Amino acid sequence: MNQEIVRTQHTPAERAFTVLLSPTRRGARLARLLTAAHLGAWGLPSEAEAAAHIVAELAANASVHGRVKGRDFQLDLTVSGGTLRIEVTDTRGDSVPPGPGAVKPPEDDAETGRGLLIVEALADHWGVTPGPVPRKTVWAEINLVR
Repeated sequence: MNQEIVRTQHTPAERAFTVLLSPTRRGARLARLLTAAHLGAWGLPSEAEAAAHIVAELAANASVHGRVKGRDFQLDLTVSGGTLRIEVTDTRGDSVPPGPGAVKPPEDDAETGRGLLIVEALADHWGVTPGPVPRKTVWAEINLVR
């Protein structure tokens, strides 16, 4: 059974949500659904679609490339100072994706390899933060004030 740890914080200036999910297709799907639900509840429905796509890609990467048997990945959503920050942390710090600007498009007939291109297209900023060992966090930010 997948054990989830959920923390939700609601204050006028800042909102945060954190959950641990199994590194499976089901866990990645749940991450996307929880993102859309929380952003809608926080009154950010226009940002929910882009954020859900970003989370779907980052969670799928955590499930495929960051998976370690018996260890969950973590999804963090934070709204602060006009910015939505999405963080997906997994326990494969030795498997680091290329950073912003270094992601290369896959071959036309490739079935995978477009996830970080989608993140790069939808996020205003994104990157990878190593550690603490054995973890890494891939994060993306969306400006809420346009």
